[in-house]
Amino acid sequence: MPEFDIRPHATPIAADLRAAMLQDPGFGRVFTDHMVLIEWNEEKGWHDARVEARGPLSIDPACAVLHYAQEIFEGLKAYRKEDGRVVLFRPEANAARFNRSAERMAMPELPEEAFVEALEQLIRIDRDWIPEGEGSLYLRPFMFGSENFLGVKPSAEYKFIVIASSVGGYFKGGKPGITVWVSDHYTRAAPGGTGAAKCGGNYASSLIAQKEAIGHGCDQVVFLDAAEGRWIEELGGMNTFFVMDDGSLVTPPLTGTILPGITRDSLLTLARDEGMTVREEPYAIDQWQADARSGRLREAFACGTAAVITPILAVRGHAYDFTIGNGGPGIETQRLRGALTAIQRGTAADPHGWVRPVL
Repeated sequence: MPEFDIRPHATPIAADLRAAMLQDPGFGRVFTDHMVLIEWNEEKGWHDARVEARGPLSIDPACAVLHYAQEIFEGLKAYRKEDGRVVLFRPEANAARFNRSAERMAMPELPEEAFVEALEQLIRIDRDWIPEGEGSLYLRPFMFGSENFLGVKPSAEYKFIVIASSVGGYFKGGKPGITVWVSDHYTRAAPGGTGAAKCGGNYASSLIAQKEAIGHGCDQVVFLDAAEGRWIEELGGMNTFFVMDDGSLVTPPLTGTILPGITRDSLLTLARDEGMTVREEPYAIDQWQADARSGRLREAFACGTAAVITPILAVRGHAYDFTIGNGGPGIETQRLRGALTAIQRGTAADPHGWVRPVL
């Protein structure tokens, strides 16, 4: 890999304006001064690695990604610890998943050390954009086919880019959890498809189902399997978990149609460390409703990088209408969230070496 060329922004956002923007940044709306770019082509491989002022991209109307959607991305966070140091959470896992997505989408793999270095270079130059308190710096690495051509084939050129966004708490206003809508018409992924890859097409195809969910007064959509329309898979952008009355934790297995979430994997590890019985097994929507009504199911939650853990309070659908537990956040849900966020922010021990110091 070439050395990174650091090109500081000539006119970064003024400190007082930045401070005002960080008071309540929300999610995905406030962006930092810089971005990382690395180029790839068949002749040179990866080259021209640089950090430069964040700004618009100039692409040709025939750019491959605009026509054939050859694109992947990742999402992870940098946290400011109580002592002021800045850390990343499991960036190597994101790098590995990024390359699995690249392989599925017929794109070149980026060396994992280059992926992590790109993140660290951006954090170092934009460190002042990391909010205090519960805020964090959300990092969005992505790659797309940038060759100009019309024809169905893998692109011969690619751009890898990292941008960063200052974020506060994901859910504001004291909302205790979410209500989900069971999609009985749309599916997210099918066997042999791209369900396990983190590519934009998966999210684009979920938007109509998400729109349907909102139209029915729900916050999120939950997808069922494409073959039988019976087995719970995941939400539009989060994995699902179920806490049973015997204290066990159940989550759908990774069979190629579900994104292998890093938060999901972290929670499974923490639960096993704490002696919980963990089962990765299929769980049917009819069983979910029956277990909720009988009390066998005590809690349900969704998890992902942005929200960490979000309680699922109720489920709605054309054939479904039930509440989880007492309709509020469950004890195990809150405990697992607390355990994970404590490791991420450095207030608890890190026995698995997940936290990577940056500054």
